[in-house]
Amino acid sequence: MTANQRQALFEALELLWQEARLQPLTTEGRFYVITGGPGSGKSSLIDALERAGYGRTIEAGRKIIQEQMSIGGHALPWDDRTLFAEMMLDREMRSYREAQQRKGIVFFDRGVADVSGYLRLLGQPVPEHIKKAAEVVRYNQHVFVAPPWKEIFRQDRERKQDFEEAIRTCDALVATYQSYGYDLVELPRVSIDARVKFVVERVK
Repeated sequence: MTANQRQALFEALELLWQEARLQPLTTEGRFYVITGGPGSGKSSLIDALERAGYGRTIEAGRKIIQEQMSIGGHALPWDDRTLFAEMMLDREMRSYREAQQRKGIVFFDRGVADVSGYLRLLGQPVPEHIKKAAEVVRYNQHVFVAPPWKEIFRQDRERKQDFEEAIRTCDALVATYQSYGYDLVELPRVSIDARVKFVVERVK
């Protein structure tokens, strides 16, 4: 990561913080995070919720990986992990701001606290500005967790983790969200339609 790239990133984050100070984040009650380890059916569930008429966001990490690989960038979890984490933070905060312009319930494919969880998984210290982001950018008190599910787990071009790392990732995220005061709701290992019904019953 060059000095110019780092400076541009810090300037973008500073602009977001200025907006946060001017516009209090008060719409978290209708924002529901769905988190969990890779390959747990999380994104498939959110796709189905979108088809059912609910708002949604796109998982920041996977999108960043796709974009970086297409341009030969280095903000990748197997290259520059620090830059990858900073870009995830930036993307998650932007998703939150965009969701504030919508009406009704919005399901988030991971949230700001996932960035802290990612660093926790790596055994790296969480910078103060990332801790602050997770404290300021708040979602509904109840966070849905997709648990590790070996029968549906698959690796792909962007998902290089094995199942054991998927388990460790889920554990790190559970601990992280609990540390920020959220109540976790584990999703059952059932069909997508049954998961949709489970989630909708609880958000209503």
